[in-house]
Amino acid sequence: MTLRARGGSRFLYEPFDTAARVEANERVLDERWAGLERRLQAIETMLERLERRLWLAVFGVVAFILTRGVLAILEMGP
Repeated sequence: MTLRARGGSRFLYEPFDTAARVEANERVLDERWAGLERRLQAIETMLERLERRLWLAVFGVVAFILTRGVLAILEMGP
């Protein structure tokens, strides 16, 4: 007859199983954290690319406006 067959709490007969579960949960947490860091790094990279594109658009609009201004000044000349 095994100890579990006599009844009682499983925690009385398997005290070290909890430590194994804690370690397994810690490994799962570490993997989730690593996955979160990878996703955050990808988001940061995408945001940097978007920021560059937005600045390029702003500079393009400013260049267009300045070009139109210069052309208007040149047309007013002699």
